[in-house]
Amino acid sequence: MRPRFKDPRLNAVKARELPLSGQALLDLMRDVLARGVPFRFRARGWSMAPFIKDGDVITVSPFQGRRPGLGEVVAFVRPGENKLVVHRIVRQDETNLYIQGDNSPGYVDEVIQGENLIGRVRRIERNGRRIWLGLGPERLVIAWLSHGKRLVPLQARLVSFLRRFT
Repeated sequence: MRPRFKDPRLNAVKARELPLSGQALLDLMRDVLARGVPFRFRARGWSMAPFIKDGDVITVSPFQGRRPGLGEVVAFVRPGENKLVVHRIVRQDETNLYIQGDNSPGYVDEVIQGENLIGRVRRIERNGRRIWLGLGPERLVIAWLSHGKRLVPLQARLVSFLRRFT
């Protein structure tokens, strides 16, 4: 006798967001990335604006044995706080990565060790549309500007200039 299977369409559930934060989000992300699968979640906060804004959906992929490079946006655990953070690598040496938010001019670069890294941001979506700016080759200029505390003042001047035309 053959087993009878129900029509899979009858068992389908519409995908919804799972409201997780803090340790639960961090644990789930680590488990998913450990299986080699990208992880999508909704970003909270403004420390990476204008490239990643509060409410954007970001996709984090595992490193797969390749060390992240200058300008890449990475997810990491902030040492001492066990808190998930997504920021850009603004400087690196042989052992350390110096990470800072694009919209965090007052903060000193964080020094992050390899064991605190979780994954690299591969995709940003805002209002259902893919955002490219900040993840391509321009990431090197953004890292340089951010590390030199020039990004936020430049952004403010650019916004002020553009407002004259609106």
